[in-house]
Amino acid sequence: MPRQRPRDRDFEFLEAMASSLLHCSDKLPFMNVETVLHMKEGLGETSYAQNSRGMDTLKSLITNSAADVYLSQMPERFAVADLGCSSGPNALCLAEDIIGSIGRICCRSSRPPPEFSVLLNDLPTNDFNTIFFSLPEFTDRLKAAAKSDEWGRPMVFLSGVPGSFYGRLFPAKSVHFVCSCSSLHWLSQVPSGLLDEMNRPINKGKMYISSTSPLAVPVAYLRQFQRDFSLFLKSRAAEVFSGGRMVLAMLGRQADGYIDRRTTFLWELLSESFASLVAQGLVEEDKVDAYNVPFYAPSIGEIEEEVRREGSFRMDYVQTYEINLSSSGDARRDGRTVSMAIRAIQESMLSHHFGPEIVDALFAKYTELVTASMEREEVKSVQIGVVLTRL
Repeated sequence: MPRQRPRDRDFEFLEAMASSLLHCSDKLPFMNVETVLHMKEGLGETSYAQNSRGMDTLKSLITNSAADVYLSQMPERFAVADLGCSSGPNALCLAEDIIGSIGRICCRSSRPPPEFSVLLNDLPTNDFNTIFFSLPEFTDRLKAAAKSDEWGRPMVFLSGVPGSFYGRLFPAKSVHFVCSCSSLHWLSQVPSGLLDEMNRPINKGKMYISSTSPLAVPVAYLRQFQRDFSLFLKSRAAEVFSGGRMVLAMLGRQADGYIDRRTTFLWELLSESFASLVAQGLVEEDKVDAYNVPFYAPSIGEIEEEVRREGSFRMDYVQTYEINLSSSGDARRDGRTVSMAIRAIQESMLSHHFGPEIVDALFAKYTELVTASMEREEVKSVQIGVVLTRL
């Protein structure tokens, strides 16, 4: 296990300086994340299914960890949970890889494969129908893989489990392996403490932490992450067998401070896009000031600290992965790809707060800004991959 890192000193300072500035107010524009947040449904051009980026860098980490759990326990039924599965064909890719990996292990040892219980979880507003539409193709691929690798056709029982993973989802001690990719950076709610004593937004013109944010803003986001991630760990601790594992991947920070440009840059461009719409009279400035995203990109130290506090899991592995979002070398193409992906993720929340009529104009400007940035420099993001074993 990598050396434990001390808690980020920058945040210790921020908490000490800003605790008196935090105010919880019922006058914040209310957004119920559980009922509003969902990826753009369907299979159209702006849908999540068409715009989600693969998790190739973490694929071997997931399949190897799942195989290790199977080898250590050899159960007749192997339960896999994908938390935050979203929609479209990608929702079944991880399950397919895990089943194939274990199937090949069984073939080499002349053992019949276990029955697989695949539990796909996301919020109730997720487009589960698009996942189920892809089931025939999923089944055909499993049949073909089993035939080519000469391992018996597996019995796979697939279920959709709607609900927030910041709480219990499954019966006690019923799951062997949990994976969650690109979901845990979404918070259960917009943090409280983003208004001053007069109920005015303290992060005006910004929707997330930025270099101009008052100290109270990153502190509010950190505290919300701590509450949410602790509840996530406690809930999974009740559901995962002893010796079971979780592989978690989320957007994060490599910097110890609360600003990492690779995390904040795309949010800054979205704020600039809103500023353009305000200047054109298409959006009210007060509405922009009142919009905050339920998102937080933690550091490795912050993740380690919550795992240690909760105490039910051992951290076996943690690593950052830098992902180049402008990898094709074609700025126009990459800019459009990134913009469409962000739209697929953000559209439900933006439409809820501003109304759907502004979305096309907003993302036309956003595509322009992202493309211009990619023409000047490489645009990157950071993923943190974590492997936890249930004690």
